[in-house]
Amino acid sequence: MDEPNRYELMIEAMAELKPEIDAARHSQPTPALPHLSEVLAELGPMPTEAMFLGMAPDRLPVLLNLHDPVPGPILIAADAGTGKTALLQTIALAAAIMHQPEQVQFGVMTSHPEEWSGLEEIPNNVGIFPIQHQSSEDFILSLASWAHGNKSGKQSVLLLLDDLEAVTKLDADALQNLRWLLLRGPARRVWPIITLNPNRMENAQAWLEAFRTRVFGSIQNVQLIRSMDAENADLDSLNIGTQFAIREADHWLHFWVPSIN
Repeated sequence: MDEPNRYELMIEAMAELKPEIDAARHSQPTPALPHLSEVLAELGPMPTEAMFLGMAPDRLPVLLNLHDPVPGPILIAADAGTGKTALLQTIALAAAIMHQPEQVQFGVMTSHPEEWSGLEEIPNNVGIFPIQHQSSEDFILSLASWAHGNKSGKQSVLLLLDDLEAVTKLDADALQNLRWLLLRGPARRVWPIITLNPNRMENAQAWLEAFRTRVFGSIQNVQLIRSMDAENADLDSLNIGTQFAIREADHWLHFWVPSIN
């Protein structure tokens, strides 16, 4: 039998220590996880249509099929400071490691471009756009135009939008194009992946029905958990910044996000 690799041993150790981690997660740091590049190297070649989200407890990758539009746009919901932006960055870096730019590209819309420092030079990156700047509205328009004409192309584009509530303040044309991308984008290989702080979702409430696929990080407010139909996901026990939950058929799958530091 092959000796287990370091990543497998670490995941097994974290699974065994989970009760203690949950009890002390606010007072003690979570054990360091392997770097994304190391995890992907150990996994080896994956399907060309795969987008990486993280690792499940059984040491299998959690993937999205970029050629299957059924999951639709992805909402990442979690309390402030619990890893939503880091998950977006993990998705972006994994796309760059796994795919050539002619296969997968990504663009970022954010109120805090400085958080994405160092990712500007990645060949798969088409831009990092401040949400309240004209460049963000132009980016949404260009994506919608590209998607309208992309009925059989092989390239996919990830629209990584950090903060759904902030984007609701864009002008009417940009919002109309964004609604179209949420409705039709995945079928045309444009994948909106959008974060939301549930504590500020009042202004974004009308947009939530567009998201059939929802990824949750740590949320402490029981009423918010109930309002997002995630009562059985144990969101209040997730390790902050490194663990997320996604519904898989009739149960919730918790997964870990590798380090990107």
